[in-house]
Order: sequence, then structure tokens, then C-alpha cells
Amino acid sequence: MMHRRLCPILKVMQSAAIFAALFLCAHPALAQSIRIEVPDGGLVVVGEVLGFDGTYLRLDTPQGEVTLDYRIVDCTGAACPDPENFVELIRFSGTNRLGELILPALVEGYARDKGLLFARIEERAGQFHYDLQTNDGQILARMGFRLTTSEAGFADLIGQEADIVMSARQITDGEVTLVRDAGMGRMELPGRVRILAFDALVPIVAPEVMVSNITLQDLARAFAGEVANWSELGGPDLPVRLHLTAPDDGLAQAFEMQVLAPSGKEFSSGVIRHDADSDVVDAVMSDPGALGIASFEAIGDAAALPLSGSCGLQSRATLMALRTGDYPLTMPLFLYLPVRRLGAFGQDFLNWTVTADAQRILRRIGVPGQEALRIPLAEQGERLAAAILLSGQEVGLGELRRLVRAMDDHDRMSLTFRFAEGASGLDPTSLAHVRSLAQSILDGRYNDKNLLLVGFSDGIGPAEANRALSAERAASVKAAVLAALGGTLPAGVGLNTVGFGEAMPMGCDASVWGRRTNRRVELWVASAN
Repeated sequence: MMHRRLCPILKVMQSAAIFAALFLCAHPALAQSIRIEVPDGGLVVVGEVLGFDGTYLRLDTPQGEVTLDYRIVDCTGAACPDPENFVELIRFSGTNRLGELILPALVEGYARDKGLLFARIEERAGQFHYDLQTNDGQILARMGFRLTTSEAGFADLIGQEADIVMSARQITDGEVTLVRDAGMGRMELPGRVRILAFDALVPIVAPEVMVSNITLQDLARAFAGEVANWSELGGPDLPVRLHLTAPDDGLAQAFEMQVLAPSGKEFSSGVIRHDADSDVVDAVMSDPGALGIASFEAIGDAAALPLSGSCGLQSRATLMALRTGDYPLTMPLFLYLPVRRLGAFGQDFLNWTVTADAQRILRRIGVPGQEALRIPLAEQGERLAAAILLSGQEVGLGELRRLVRAMDDHDRMSLTFRFAEGASGLDPTSLAHVRSLAQSILDGRYNDKNLLLVGFSDGIGPAEANRALSAERAASVKAAVLAALGGTLPAGVGLNTVGFGEAMPMGCDASVWGRRTNRRVELWVASAN
């Protein structure tokens, strides 16, 4: 029997359900009961070990889950954790869009940055783990990966088989309810979600298909089975054959949420499903009549169709358009975190993923990350042209001159803030951008610089009201950034706001997607300082 005298209880926490074990000691008898006693405290707890993070022990007891400070208690039983031989375990489950390339590259970069060795051990198809160890071979942490789907990742979390969910889409309302009912708290809160990188839903065709663009409305109609022939879209006389990943894949679910649902449509039974979007690309390349949806990184040699609107604006899936969110079908890649505290390695790794070193790794593998990049005025010609061409009677030459004067000595940064549909609050991506901007300010990236939060609106309603609304939204983003900074800006950093209303549209107001793209707050930085 192991008996450890370890040190007064800090907290006891009970919940309605047993959480998944996030940190485990390598001990064969974890399922056995142990006895915990607080010296001179008169408290005795008996239960089975659920997890141990090196400091806190979680037990499943007849009264529910209990968390104890393991340093200050006596533990009796064969399953008592041994802090001296503790290995921190973090289990990831979910979409292979994060688990195949992005997170492994970050784990390996993190190990190198911390001076640790790493070993990747393949367990079975779609399942592997990394051991992070010292030069003398002592394993300090283990990061396990199960590559499934976003949906399966949330199921693994609820089933206590995962600790962090890798998701290619936002958590659904149904999953929020399931997680909460399982006693795992509110998964939709900002502190429970991180955006690690960005991908996109891209309509693709074979290069020989004579179609140069497609509207989102037509894309929805096509996948709902309402477009039978390419000639209906201005193309050749060929039947349209639809290709997409499996229904439980995050890409397919994101397409349903972002394209079909706003149109009130459902998938056609004629959609051909594939295990991976690389298979979608292969099918499209071999069929001149095919229309597929692939992720940005999987396009390969297929032709990516720009998204067009009735007003003449087009949006192309580019690295910068994904970073700014100006491409309507940008798809953030999320990590959903447990309600319980992370151990030292887990928290340090998550904090490291937003550092400059981590962002360099993402750039190297061609993945848009959270890093804010400058977009000089010289690279914004299309935006200015659209502002001039689409300006209505209420947006006159004077307003356009005011806009150009403001742009003239500023560069746009790729961080762009948008608001949840039908709500005044920022959407999950923008909340992540607020944290990223605040951290960059604290890290000194904007020392002695003047920042400008520039609000824009859609063109629905009077222009003057839209200018006021866009200014209000810019002010709300400033308030969120200040709150993340603790209420004040560091000395030498300026943060101002302005609103230009509908003066620079990025999409066509005739569609819900265009209006959503137009309602935004951009970050500009003075180029002269």
C-alpha cells in the first residue's frame, strides 16, 4: 500500500457528472479506491481517481466529484498518485484538419523551443501520441491525438475519452446542451475556446469547366439539388455532380451551417460523400461535371471558384482574405478546452501557440494563424475601387475623401472584428482577436504606435445612421480590448476609433453573407510611427 503524507485542503468541488481524466499518473491501479484524509481536519474521503495534474487530485466519490489539493492530505491505497513519477497527459480528439499537420507541427516546435526532446509514437490508424522528455530520457508530458471528426471529438469529451476537442466548426447548440448536461459547464464561453488557425470552404471544379465564379445563393441551390446542369449557371451543357465530405465531418457541417442554413435549404440526397476532402479533390479533377467543396489547404490543382455577388463584387480564397475574414466562407479551427484547470505543460503549450515562434511555424506550413499582418495601402486597390464604384447617393465624394485621407498614413492589419448574427456582441473569432490584440499590446509590439479601430456597416438603412452605428461598434471593440488589458493602455500606445458606415463594402448587401462581411471593425496602424 502506498501511503503519502502530503500537505490542508484548498478546495472541494462537486459536480453532477464525472469529468474525463485530463492528467494521470502512470499507475496500473487507477480504478481502485483510495482513502484521503486531511491531517487534524477530521475529513475523510474515499473514491476512485479521476485525474491528477501534479497538484490537484480529482476523485469520483459517492457524493460526486471532489477536487483536493494533494500536497496537503494523506493518501492511502495502491492507486495513490506518485508526484515524483508524474507524467502530464493531454488528450486531443477531433478533426484531422488540426490533428494531421497543424498541432503536430506546433507540438514539435514547442518541444524544440523549450529544449526538450520529442518522440512520436504511432498507436493505430488515426491515433498517436508525443512524449516530451528531457535529454536524459525522463518523460515530462504526453500529448495524445485521436483523429476523428469535430462531432466525434465532442462525443469523446462527453464520454471522458478526450480532454481537448479539435473542431473545424463552432460547437452546435445541441452539443452545448449535452456538455452542460454532462456537468462540464458552458462550453460556449470565451474562456473555453481558442482559435488556433484558419481554413476556408472553397467551391472547386475541374480546370476545364468554363465557369469563372459562383454566387453563394447558387452554391446553396446546387447542393440542395436545385441546379441540375452547368448551363443554368452560365457553363457548359453538363450535368452537375456534387461532392462533399461525410455528414459528420466538420467541413461538411460548417458548409451546412454557413451556406445551406441561411438559405433555408437542406442537402440533396444526390451529394456524393467522401472520407476526406482530398478524395473530393480527386473526384472533381476526374469529372468535368463535378462541383465540390474542399478546405483551402486541400485545393491542389483544382480550380477554386471565386464567390460573386449581384453587385459585381467577387471574393477569392487567399491567405490574406482568410486572415482578415473578408472571404465569406472562412472557417476558424477551434480548440475547445475543459472546465477544469490545465496542468503546467498544458497551459504553457496553449499560451505558446500565440507567440511569434508558433506563428512562424504556421506560416512555414502555409496555414493562416492569429498573427496580425500589415496590409499597406498599395495592396488595397480593389477595396478602393469597390468603394468608388459602389458608392451610392448618400456616400458622396466628401466621405470617400475622408476615408482615403484616413487610409493614406495607415496600414490595415489583418485582425478584423465582426459581430454575431442578430446580436450586439462579438462573434467567437473576434473575441479571440481581442485577446490576441491585447496580448500583442502587452508584449510591446505596438509600443509608440497609434492604432485606429475603423468601423464599417452594411448599406441597409440611412447612411448617417450607418456611420453612427459603425462608430459605436468600433467603440465597443475598443472597450473590449481595454477590458482585456485591465482597463488601461500602456504608455505610448494610442487607440482611437472612427466610423465610415457603408463607405467600403466587401460584399453585396443583397445577400446575408455580404451584409455579414460588410459589418466589421478593422484595425489600422499609423504607418509613419
